[in-house]
Amino acid sequence: MTKAITIAYGDGIGPEIMESTLEILREAGADIKIDTIEVGKNIYEKGFNSGLMPSAWEELNTTRVLLKAPITTPQGGGYKSLNVTLRKKLGLFANIRPVSSFYPFIETKFPKMDMVIVRENEEDLYAGIEHRQTDQTYQCLKLVTRQGCEKIIRYAFEYAVTNDRKKVTCFSKDNIMKMTDGLFHKVFNEIAKEYPTIENDHYIIDIACARLATKPEIFDVIVTMNLYGDIISDIAAEISGSVGLAGSANIGEDYAMFEAIHGSAPDIADKDLANPSGLIQAAVMMLVHIGQSEIANKIRNALYKTIEDGIHTSDIYSEGSSKKRVGTKDFTTAVISNLGLKPEKLAVAHFLNSNKKTEITTTKKTVILEKKSLIGFDLFIDWQNNFDALLGALKVMESERLEIKMISAKGLMLWPLIDKGMMPNYAQGLTTIRFIGKGISGKSSSEILDANKSITHQDIIDMLSYLNEKKFDFVKYEGLYLFDGKPAYTSGQGE
Repeated sequence: MTKAITIAYGDGIGPEIMESTLEILREAGADIKIDTIEVGKNIYEKGFNSGLMPSAWEELNTTRVLLKAPITTPQGGGYKSLNVTLRKKLGLFANIRPVSSFYPFIETKFPKMDMVIVRENEEDLYAGIEHRQTDQTYQCLKLVTRQGCEKIIRYAFEYAVTNDRKKVTCFSKDNIMKMTDGLFHKVFNEIAKEYPTIENDHYIIDIACARLATKPEIFDVIVTMNLYGDIISDIAAEISGSVGLAGSANIGEDYAMFEAIHGSAPDIADKDLANPSGLIQAAVMMLVHIGQSEIANKIRNALYKTIEDGIHTSDIYSEGSSKKRVGTKDFTTAVISNLGLKPEKLAVAHFLNSNKKTEITTTKKTVILEKKSLIGFDLFIDWQNNFDALLGALKVMESERLEIKMISAKGLMLWPLIDKGMMPNYAQGLTTIRFIGKGISGKSSSEILDANKSITHQDIIDMLSYLNEKKFDFVKYEGLYLFDGKPAYTSGQGE
């Protein structure tokens, strides 16, 4: 049955590698009907800050499958990343990036690497929520939800089961970001118990990157958060031979988008230099997704045979392992001539049309809400005077309901100091004052709950109104909560 798909030619080298990919799809017999939308630089310049016109959303809602070439997002000017917009608006929560070695036909120090990176796509710092808070301070919010963690981690384990993978590894930085990354690691441990036949382990992201760059063969399926996944995907692709070789899938419950992982490379556009392999690999993943695995096998085998034959574009060409340097068009012709053939040493594709697909689930579990108690708030102020002046102002900052527990800047406690001789340097600007309900400081969480010492939002409003009258320049506040009696906020460094 013919499947309608949407394509986007993109910017820079995008049109060239898309034409290459479409020519190969046609010659291989892919049973698809193509509709085209315009995205990227031209659309931004027409005043659509998302990089996509409203009519494109209607088209995507019809086909629900997008094959997209790289696009250019103009710098500055409030332009939003089209990739991030598409992933969030279409619910494409999982980014799948297989990366394997083409050794010995493409030079690499890691002939045995064969991994799949499963990256969370909708949350983390890529929510793109940023603010300028003071003259010198800028903020980017890292948002992580339990639902988001559960979806991507379960997808990774299901992918491992479906694709006969043996191990899933979690990357996080929960030794520092104990609440956000801590949640991701905690959910990973919970879900791993449901898959006893799949090995699992965890790495802190910094040592994980070191291992990835030196011993990539120890990894099988990696699941991680949005920013980390973006970074390690490019590292993995580069050490396999070239970023230009890797494709990716963005999968949701209702929509899917397929793309090369590299950028639009405008410096080599229209020069017949671009390597189309990444977008070809993405198209292969698309064919598997729409149930045309036989055509996917034919194209993937032809691509690998071409690489095995030593017919290489400039980015992967080397005197030692290549036989012929070619441009985009000749590379495309070589792939087409190899349709129906298989590689002799590289892995032969064996994608199957199967009813067993990687599970996508947002099953609503019975959630028992934890008891939430407001016990104070952190007030962020823009203080441009010296620290002694701030200390002098403390006496007007307490009320019958609230008292000051701590003053900090960038997470470091400034007051009260345990060692009076170790006063940290204080740079005027964003400063945090922690208010806590009177009678709470020094008490355990259970004592706070037993004594019913919670405060109200009105207490916070009253304090803000009072500080406004005193001409304090406050930027924002964050509530301090207990959930089932456990603190849901971090202590200050040095507290």
